This record gives sequence, C-alpha cells and structure tokens, in this order.
Amino acid sequence: MKLIWYGHSCFKVICENGTVVFDPYAPGSVPGLELPELKADAVICSHGHSDHCAPEHIILSGHKPEMKLRQIETFHDGKHGELRGRNLISVISSDGISLAHLGDLGHELSGAQLEELGSIDVLLIPVGGYYTIDAAQAKRITDAVKPRIIVPMHYRRGAQGLQQVCGVDRFLELFRSADIRMLSRHSLEITADTEPGVCFPLAGASLQQRGANRIT
Repeated sequence: MKLIWYGHSCFKVICENGTVVFDPYAPGSVPGLELPELKADAVICSHGHSDHCAPEHIILSGHKPEMKLRQIETFHDGKHGELRGRNLISVISSDGISLAHLGDLGHELSGAQLEELGSIDVLLIPVGGYYTIDAAQAKRITDAVKPRIIVPMHYRRGAQGLQQVCGVDRFLELFRSADIRMLSRHSLEITADTEPGVCFPLAGASLQQRGANRIT
C-alpha cells in the first residue's frame, strides 16, 4: 500500500486492489494549497465542506476498486453535530493492511465506536483543533486504537492551512522522539514490515503549491 499526502486531509491510497482519494479540497478552500489533477478509481469524502469534498476535481478511471470499505457515523463537533454536522470515518482494507481516515472528527470516540473501528494498522487523524479534535484528544484516541502507523493531518503549516487551526508540533510533543519518523517526502510505502511510529514529513519537503497541475 502506498500513501500520498496532498496537504490538509487529502490523501491518495494506492493498493493492489485499486486507488482511492480521500477528502479532496476545492480550489481556494485551503490557504496556500491547490490540489493537482488526480486520477483514482474512487473518491471518499468524510463530509460536505468544500475543504474536504470536491470529488468533481478527481478524474475517475471507470474501474471499481475491490478493496473492502466500511464507514462509521460520527460528528464534526463535540455537540452531536449541532455546530458542524456529521462526519464519516472510513476504513479500507487491502494488501493485508487496514487504514482508517477519521475525516474531521470533532470528538473522542465512545467505547462502542472504538469497538466498531476495530484493529487498525494505519490511522490518519486530525490534530489541529478548532474545527476538529485537538492534539491531546488525538493522542488519547491513538492510545485507545493502538495503530501501528499514525499520520497526523488537518493542521496549519506556515502559510499552508486554515488560520484557526494549530500546527502539528503540539501533537508530536506528546510522543517520544524515538517514535517519530521524519519522512523526506510526502509519500509512504506501507508493508507488514514497515517500522511503526508517527510518520511526519520534514518541513523542507515539497507540498503541492498553488499553480501545480499534474495527474498522478
């Protein structure tokens, strides 16, 4: 399984059984970022906000992915959706690996939701707060889920990202430095032998900037 991050909460997952793009963002919805043209077999959006739901910008291959998909209903805030509505957690399984994208989760998970989530190898989790869970809440969720690989998302990075959210440092500070894997690029190959830890791209690595235009 290969994971490619395009900033904010957008990822492309490439598996033997197909490709899927999670939470593509619309032009102008995420300051400092512009999504390049991407091709995939499927698009999954956690909720309808423009910085997470722009499926019209993904070129669909016409092939149906054969990976297993299950989804868990959650909320975008800590008040049962009164502030920002509902949110979907999506879990895909392929290549012997289970991956969960938590979308814009706005609350900690109940015991029943954790049980429904089950065993997860790769956890894509928001950490920036304000619109989603914050760093401390995200850490408690990772401690409960116990994934092998943790990938933080939905945080601000200099001029890239939503102004109201925090950077990733508050989340990383909650882990031992030995558990943090600094990546030299914004992609990660995941196998049964991939070293566990929190995977975070180096600050100098290149994200897709405004004006980028390519199909991947």
